[in-house]
Formats: sequence, C-alpha cells, structure tokens
Amino acid sequence: MESDLGRIYKAVPWDDLVSAFKLKECDKGPRSIFSAQGKLALMFLKHYGSCSDRRLMEQLNGNLDWQFFCGIYLGRDRLGNFKIISEIRSELSKKLDMEKVQQALYVHWAPYVRDGHSITMDATCYESHLRYPTNVKLLWETVDWLYALTRDTSKGVGRPLMRSKYLKWKRRYVSYSKMRRKTKKKKRALTRSLLLLLDKIGGELDLLEKEYKITMTKDQYRRRATAKKIYAQQHGYFHRSEKPKDRIVSLDKDYLRPIVRGKETRPVEFGAKVNKFQVDGIGFIEHLSFNAFHEGNRFMDTIFKAQRLTGTKTKLAGADAIYATNKNRRFATRYNIRTDFKRKGRAGKHEKQRKQLAKAITKERASRLEGSFGTEKEHYHLKRIRARTKATEILWIFFGIHTRNAMEIGSRMAMASMERAA
Repeated sequence: MESDLGRIYKAVPWDDLVSAFKLKECDKGPRSIFSAQGKLALMFLKHYGSCSDRRLMEQLNGNLDWQFFCGIYLGRDRLGNFKIISEIRSELSKKLDMEKVQQALYVHWAPYVRDGHSITMDATCYESHLRYPTNVKLLWETVDWLYALTRDTSKGVGRPLMRSKYLKWKRRYVSYSKMRRKTKKKKRALTRSLLLLLDKIGGELDLLEKEYKITMTKDQYRRRATAKKIYAQQHGYFHRSEKPKDRIVSLDKDYLRPIVRGKETRPVEFGAKVNKFQVDGIGFIEHLSFNAFHEGNRFMDTIFKAQRLTGTKTKLAGADAIYATNKNRRFATRYNIRTDFKRKGRAGKHEKQRKQLAKAITKERASRLEGSFGTEKEHYHLKRIRARTKATEILWIFFGIHTRNAMEIGSRMAMASMERAA
C-alpha cells in the first residue's frame, strides 16, 4: 500500500463506484475473469501505466501487483486476448453517469479536500488520435472505403464490378501526397475528380442495394450516411464556397469537429473540449463536448455544479479573461463571489487588498489547474486518445482525469497517516 498503485487503490471508493455504474455479476454464460470492481480497476490501471491495451495485457500477465489491483491471480496461466479490455471499456461507457460517479468520488475524498468554497476553472481540449485532416485526404478515404464495399457487394451478388477510374486516381492521389509543394491547380483537379468518383460509386452502391435487396451491418449504414454528408459538404464548399456546418473531419469518427483554440503552435485541435473546475487541486468535469463552445458562458453553470458537488457556497472563483463578461461580473457581484477578473471602472476603497486577492487566485489557477492539464496529457494517457467511439472516448477522458485525482488523494491519505503515527 506504500506504492503509487497502493495509494490509488486506497483512494478509490470501489463499492460506491460499482453502485454508481450499476455493475452486476452475470449468472448466465461463462464466468467473467474480472469482477465488477476488477473492470473498474482495469480502467484506472490503464491510465496509471499510460499504455496501450496490448501493453496493459502484457504487464498484467507478468506483474503480480497489477493482478492483485484488479482482484485476480493468474498463477501460471496467461491472458491472450487483449481485446477484452476494449470490450470492458465499451460496457462501462454505456453505463457512465458522470455526475453520479463524480459525486460518489467527492463524498469519499471530502475529508482530504480543503477550501470547498474556493474553485478555479478553465477549458482544455483532449485531442483524438487522428491524422491531420484535409479535404483531399477525407475525400480519398471515403472513396477508398466505398469502392472496397462496392467491390465486395458486387462479388457477393455475382455482378461484374462497375467501370471507373479508381485505379487512375489512386495513382494520382499517391503522387499528390508525396509532393512537397502541392499547387492549387493540382489540388483542385484532384478534388473535382474525387467528388465525381465519390458520387458515381455511391450511386452504384445505392442501385445494388435497391436491386438485390441487400442488408448491411449497422456500422456500414452509419459510414454510408457519413459518406453522403461528406459529399454534400465538400461539393458545396468546392463549387459554391459554402462553409460546411458541423464539418466532418473523419469517416471513422463522424462526431469530431474542428475546435479553433488560437494557439500559436496549434491553432485548430480535433477532440473533446472540456470545461473543468478544481477544488483544492482536485479536478472535476463540468461540461464535455465534441463541438466547440464558449467557456465564458459556462461560468454560472460551473459555480452551481461546484456548489451541488461540495455542498458549500462558492465564495472565491478563479478564471481567465475569457470568463470576464459583463453578465458573469454581475452574477459574481450579486452572489458576493470574489474573482480575479480585471477591474472595470474606478478603484474602490480596498483596491490594494483586492489586487492581492486577485493575484493569489490567478497564481492558483495558472499553476495548479493549468499544470494539471499537462500532467494528465503527459502522464495519464490523455495526450492522444485512441478510443474508437464517442462513448468510449468520453470514458477514456473521465478515467484519465480521475486517475490523476486518485493519485493526489492517495498521497494526502499517506501524509495524514504519517502525521497521525508521529
């Protein structure tokens, strides 16, 4: 229990989490290797080790501490199918009630969290594992997938594959992608041809489905619907310069949207934007969305959510300049909430004290809250999220954030135990 893994184990309220996720042991069928608690432990373990599913399974097979953390003992046996981790993640993602689980965690951690009346808030983007999207890349990926589906479908019904210039434009795309300097002329020619090819292949597939009454899988129907949206967006943008609404950037992850962050090194990011707040260095999710949103509009919601979570009236709130709207200022004044917003108007009687308080709040936000973003991304597997669906990506972010919280609470528990022993 003195190790980091032991501290996380002590900090997590396992029974409360099992209840919040509504996990039950299944009496029917073969018995699961992992218990309800073991499934949750596996998610914490993944972010503690910051490793892939395959690597996690290898470590689990050879590390007794990791096995005991998950409540199993393999002995000389070995687990071979690493995809069981993905299946467990999919199961948990369908049962995640974020507000309920965070409440269970806070109730357990409350004795080790001070200053419940003081919070800091900010937003960050947890990027998905995605090649940088361009219009040409997106169109080619869509054409390539639809062509493969049309070829397999035609073969299945015994019909000759339609004639197309797929192979010609495949060679052109490969040649274009290797060019260091991609001219507008080449780009326009390739885009126009890919749009025509996409329309032709999509129409042929619709014809095959109608003529032979073909039934496809749920995933294939979803992807075909996404392909039609991509064609409509790209066709409108190319021919009429219409800016796409809810722009699709990936055929696989149709829920991702470009999020403009305005950073010098990375102006646009692709992933989930999360508005977080911290209470004494422990972070909680206030709002998570794959669509861009203005975090300044979340100030009041963040205050109310923090008060519901802690059961304490918020008296101090730290936030950067984007939150300092007139509406938020009036709200803070009305409910007597001290902030670090830059003053508007003439200085008051206690301007010196106000500046000192604002400086202390800003320091807390800039060091602990923004520092936690980097810690989570670098050390808790949130730098590039490799989940394949929207629900599992949300679960991935949730456990990454709270694994870091559990480590911090575990350290505080250890310090409190040492002080009692002394």
